[in-house]
Amino acid sequence: MLVPISWLREYVNIDNIELKEFCDKMIMSGSNIEVVESFGEEIKDVVVGRITQLEKHPDADKLSVVMVDVGNEVLQIVTGATNVNVGDYIPVVKSGGILPGGIKIKKGKLRGIESDGMLCSAKELGYTDKVIPVAHKDGIFILDKEYPLGIDIVEALQLKEDVIEFEITPNRPDCLSMLGMAREAAAVFEEKIEYPDTRILNETDDINKYIAIEVKKPELCRRYTAKVIKDVKIEQSPWWLQKRLISAGVRPINNIVDITNYVMLEYGQPLHAFDSKFISGNKIIVDTASENQKFVTLDGTERKLDADMLLINDAEKGIGLAGVMGGLNSEITDETTTIVIESANFNADNIRATSKKLALRTEASARFEKGIDPNLTLDAINRVCKLVEMLGAGTIVKGIIDIYPQKYEAASVKVRTHRINALLGTEMSNLELSNIFERLEMIVEAKGDDLYVTPPTVRLDLKEEIDFLEEAARIYGYDKLNVTVPKGNIQGGKTNRRILEDTIKETLIAVGVNEIQTYSFVSPKGVDMIMVPENSIKRNFVRLINPLGEENSVMRTTLVPNMMEVLVRNYNRNINNAAAFEIGRIFIPSEEKLPNEPLSLVLGMYGETNDFYMLKGVVETILDKIGIKNVDFEPEVNHSTFHPGRCSNIIYNGSFLGIMGEIHPDVAENYDISARVYICEIDFEGLIRHSNTEKLYMPLPKYPSVERDIALVVEERVFVKEIEDIIKSNGGKLLESVELFDIYRGKQVKEGYKSVAYNLVYRDINKTLTDDEVNSVQDKVVKALKEKLGAELRDQ
Repeated sequence: MLVPISWLREYVNIDNIELKEFCDKMIMSGSNIEVVESFGEEIKDVVVGRITQLEKHPDADKLSVVMVDVGNEVLQIVTGATNVNVGDYIPVVKSGGILPGGIKIKKGKLRGIESDGMLCSAKELGYTDKVIPVAHKDGIFILDKEYPLGIDIVEALQLKEDVIEFEITPNRPDCLSMLGMAREAAAVFEEKIEYPDTRILNETDDINKYIAIEVKKPELCRRYTAKVIKDVKIEQSPWWLQKRLISAGVRPINNIVDITNYVMLEYGQPLHAFDSKFISGNKIIVDTASENQKFVTLDGTERKLDADMLLINDAEKGIGLAGVMGGLNSEITDETTTIVIESANFNADNIRATSKKLALRTEASARFEKGIDPNLTLDAINRVCKLVEMLGAGTIVKGIIDIYPQKYEAASVKVRTHRINALLGTEMSNLELSNIFERLEMIVEAKGDDLYVTPPTVRLDLKEEIDFLEEAARIYGYDKLNVTVPKGNIQGGKTNRRILEDTIKETLIAVGVNEIQTYSFVSPKGVDMIMVPENSIKRNFVRLINPLGEENSVMRTTLVPNMMEVLVRNYNRNINNAAAFEIGRIFIPSEEKLPNEPLSLVLGMYGETNDFYMLKGVVETILDKIGIKNVDFEPEVNHSTFHPGRCSNIIYNGSFLGIMGEIHPDVAENYDISARVYICEIDFEGLIRHSNTEKLYMPLPKYPSVERDIALVVEERVFVKEIEDIIKSNGGKLLESVELFDIYRGKQVKEGYKSVAYNLVYRDINKTLTDDEVNSVQDKVVKALKEKLGAELRDQ
């Protein structure tokens, strides 16, 4: 749910609260925040201008030369736009001005004509394609009215806006609205909420002359409310309304559609407008469709319905798919003069089933399928009429049709104060607890030591005492709850498996890698994104019977797509360096009823400080920590997810533990990330099998070690592992350790070769080594390297 702060302030007084404080307190009250974005901050030296002259470019058919008055001067600008005319007010970025993304506009020439700036489209002002108003989708952004020339466009259009994206859980559909979030904010900051004005000042005529309503399936349509508006004038909405819709992620269409969308966002109640002239018989009938009935929705798609789907009909045909999408045969057009507004409450299960069967999910269906308070329909439809009246978009017809056979009322629930305090570890009085509930617009009646609490009807999630305990805890403040330990005798402790998992996590965190957790339900397209072969076992999914959508329809068989999504999300938010890991289960179908659920470990990183060797070092660190030493990294060139020249299998005692390397360029392109990404996926069950955490005592050596550095020039094709294997096999018992400390390619090494430098440590546990003894072994090592690899000692 996208919540523009300026819009929220219309309902609750938070003017004196800093954005960070607001976010922190909302999070602590249980309203999780995904992201906070600020719009308009990057725009510099973009002003309002008026086109005073428009001529064709003398040397280019597709260009025009316009003269633009920006108040204190007139600018000559060359443009390719085709939607501008003399007299239009438009945003103009002057020479030296800056647009979102740091784009700086400079004075220049186009086909020999000087251009001193640029006319701006809505996209160039920072708006995404999906929310740009239909009227401005192609071409320059034509302003809705006259503004003072030369005024800053950010000031003129009030573009500066902080927008908070809240993560709304399925049990809180009331928060899928501005008023829902306003209620939350009012409770947290102890403010009163100001509800929208729904009073209609002027009505005329009689609604019964225009429409009649019949609900044949009351079990699927709990309430149906309708109003009629005549003398409708279809035009663009004023900018203030368009701006709010855009900030909330909705594209403005025209004034009538925009008003219904605005009220849906405001109240959380979906609405729909029908063109009255297309309603046969002036009657709306709410009934299920016929089996295999065909219906064309507003998106122009013909859909085959079944007998369980609820349909809005007129006397002859279907005109709307209830709770999902309207019909193309009754849509609002520029010629529309009379409309019927629908504000209804449909069965959540039925809407969810219809949406799923048709693979058609809309803003309306997303709200209906979670459940909506039927008492909202009247306020919402009156609010639509009020806005139509305010904007002069039509005349409200007197009367309302409201079919509501059984009114929904919230039940009162007994809440024991002593029980709340016992579970939360608090000492709240009846008065304090009552105050918390009343801040949430609940009606509280005290009877002795108990409270009888009636929630507002929008809170469909409050049914039992434990629900009210959660409300008390979050408004009281989770951060204020005392920390206590469990009482009683606790037997046992951590299993070896859990100890190993915690050791790996602690080690990874210690080396600077962040732990993440992602969903097990994923999209089947994830394996396509990482280019998994068609015959791979990773395409053998456990599929969900009732997924929320295709993006959550299967259970993951690999953690790599999840990691890629997290890294790309951070990269797109200008995080220059990122390193993350996840230990999670993957799900492999089996012949048994339940799938196999082995644990897997995935590491991912990108950025200037992160590369293949950094990833390899992290892997070696965690393996060493759990007693898996002397691991081999064998080149892998056939794995489709990874770069063929920068990928290795991780092998221990002949067993495959995992794979690591740089992501294939095609995979990076699939995710639209230009940075080099490094991924490692390890079989966690294999780590458990091979781990050895037993500590053996070894006395400190009595005799000193002798170190020798060796720099070798070898062909580029020679792997480091080949060199190390030869050194170890010829170093004998005296060779204690081998460490690579430098790889060099440059002017001092001929093309096709590289220089590798090692530190060799020799030691005899029974005596002090002499130079002759060390030199003898060192010479043997060098000789073997020359014979087997053609290596040459590099001149120091």
